[in-house]
Amino acid sequence: MSVTIKDIAKIANVSHTTVSRALNDSPLITDETKRRIKAIAEQLNYVPNYSAKSLVLQKSYTIGLFFSSISQGTSPSFFFETVKGVNNAIEENYNLVVRGIDNYNDFSTIDKKRFDGIVLLSQSERDNEFIYHVLHKGIPLVVLNREIEGNSFINILSDDKEGSYKAVRYLIENNHKNIAIIEGRESFKSSIERRDGFLKALIECNIPVRSEYMVKGNYSMKSGYDGMKELLKLTVPPTAVFCSNDDMAVGAIKAVFESGLSVPGDISVVGFDNIGFSEFSTPSLTTVKRPMEEISIMGGRKISNLIDKHSSNYEKIYIKTELIIRDSVATLK
Repeated sequence: MSVTIKDIAKIANVSHTTVSRALNDSPLITDETKRRIKAIAEQLNYVPNYSAKSLVLQKSYTIGLFFSSISQGTSPSFFFETVKGVNNAIEENYNLVVRGIDNYNDFSTIDKKRFDGIVLLSQSERDNEFIYHVLHKGIPLVVLNREIEGNSFINILSDDKEGSYKAVRYLIENNHKNIAIIEGRESFKSSIERRDGFLKALIECNIPVRSEYMVKGNYSMKSGYDGMKELLKLTVPPTAVFCSNDDMAVGAIKAVFESGLSVPGDISVVGFDNIGFSEFSTPSLTTVKRPMEEISIMGGRKISNLIDKHSSNYEKIYIKTELIIRDSVATLK
């Protein structure tokens, strides 16, 4: 039979309320009493009953990790790194619930009784309604990935525009002028930022922007494959292609090889994200390191601090991207 707070109270000769407060570090209990009660609890191998504890403290011990969508436009690697980062950062007594905003017809079930805090991996402006609902309900919120105006939550993101700019400048420095882009999902802010960086690099270097070199994708490997097939049909195919994520880059490389050409011998390819397999693709992929796991770990820590009231409600944090040079880009003579 498991040890209860009442058992500890009998041994310590105090009320069970005092035990509860001591175990939860209440300022109403002296440090000496806390130490004595915690020592007894440890000797008895006391394990907290979080169901009962949540009723007393009015906490659910649940943190929500929400994506704009899990099934549409979120690559498996991107999803994995985000879940891994947040899960590794939150305290072990919390449950992590992972959901897509697009799974909800309305947000009436999202309240403080169900979630102690929410981390949102935001990919689209359509998430704003969800953000307003969470703030209205008074739920601590950390928003990752997309820059949002406001001072009621913590916002953590990377500079995607600068990252794609660096990637395309690298292609230009290797004497490429016919440079194409396979874009990400149209409604996602990351797609817009990465396209803007691509365009900025071309314009700064006086390279014409060719509409036929701008192909739509949706962040999936297949869309990268289809996009490259489309580019290869052009009368003047590009010599280099910037893909808005690594998944599409892998699909694009497959399309090149299937067409009897090689990477980087005939076409150079650059990705974005630096997901796990990019180093081990053939050839290894030159890409922009977007530290998604680092962003997610920080998001997990920040939501824990917000829940425990150890940090303020507002902070905007930028984490730099880095160009990782590998084997998928050739220098043109």
